[in-house]
Amino acid sequence: MKKKWLGLSLTFLLTLTACGGTNTSSSTSSGSASAQNQAQNEAQTQTPNQNQEAATTQYPVTIVNYTKAEGGTVWEEKEQVFDQTPERIMANTRPAAELLLHLGLGDKIVGVGANFGAPDTSVEEEYNKLDILSDGYVGKEVTLGTDPDLVVGRGGLFENADWGVGTVDVLNEMDIKTYVLESSITGGTYESVYKDIENLGRIFNVQDKASEFIQELKGRQEVISSKLAGITEEKTFALLFMSDPKEVSVYAAHDETFFSDVFHMVKLDNMFKNETGEVSVETLIGADPDVLIIPDWKTYDGSDAKTLKEALYTNPKLSSMKAIQNKQIYAVDYNYMFGYGYNTIDGMEQLAKEMYPDLFK
Repeated sequence: MKKKWLGLSLTFLLTLTACGGTNTSSSTSSGSASAQNQAQNEAQTQTPNQNQEAATTQYPVTIVNYTKAEGGTVWEEKEQVFDQTPERIMANTRPAAELLLHLGLGDKIVGVGANFGAPDTSVEEEYNKLDILSDGYVGKEVTLGTDPDLVVGRGGLFENADWGVGTVDVLNEMDIKTYVLESSITGGTYESVYKDIENLGRIFNVQDKASEFIQELKGRQEVISSKLAGITEEKTFALLFMSDPKEVSVYAAHDETFFSDVFHMVKLDNMFKNETGEVSVETLIGADPDVLIIPDWKTYDGSDAKTLKEALYTNPKLSSMKAIQNKQIYAVDYNYMFGYGYNTIDGMEQLAKEMYPDLFK
């Protein structure tokens, strides 16, 4: 990783984690996501299979997406009207770019920000040919420098800050369309990923590729579900968002609906998802979750998660916890938890195999 990325502090990283998903809480935004999820579930029953002809986009096409005021906390619906297929896409994160590659849109990607996290090896060769703007988050000036007609990606990065690509409204006023991933706003879940793929399929008139990719991901979800079908009760877990072995920091992930939802794939329930304030180490010990999750920073700075695990297992203050006694600490790549992308399924597959190796033989 370049020094620019390594120079980002963990506090700054955590702040942007909150911007990505939790900075959207409101009954309006949650209701919108829920309503769209319901509509999407109904639409899924009509998703073309391999023996059916996919739909063709008739332009102009209107997509209901999202916007929020600069520095605001509430996402509201906003229509994006596409008179034709966008030709120059800026993706504000690696997972967003990788999603576009799965839809066959690599030749339209003119820039990628936030080049970190575990790679999707199935599109890695194509990804490495893209114009990577920075290992860290990029600002509006860099974004505009790519001359995009569409900016796609994580909602929390649509800000006018030096780490943001510009707000939706500002970009739209400059005649640049936007697509905020529904998975990255409050109310978003892994099901929202399917809605995002469906919408991008319509925008770019690649519904056939979108349908195929949706079915591929659903198939992988079904494999996890079937393998763990015999596990009838969920275990509780807590996320220890830490990089320093000497410091234990609990992240409640309140309103991080995508984060909490995806762990249900492996029968884990976020013990602190309803906590709005800081969770102390004393509260963690008292709650005594079954499992502890830590970030795997290997794809960021090459560090080995074993160091963090060993520090936690030998921390005398935590010795009474069952997760410590039962050796139930697992590391998950940051992007699998807070990248709000389809490839979170990679992380859940890995975690399921690590937690229940006998079920995946």
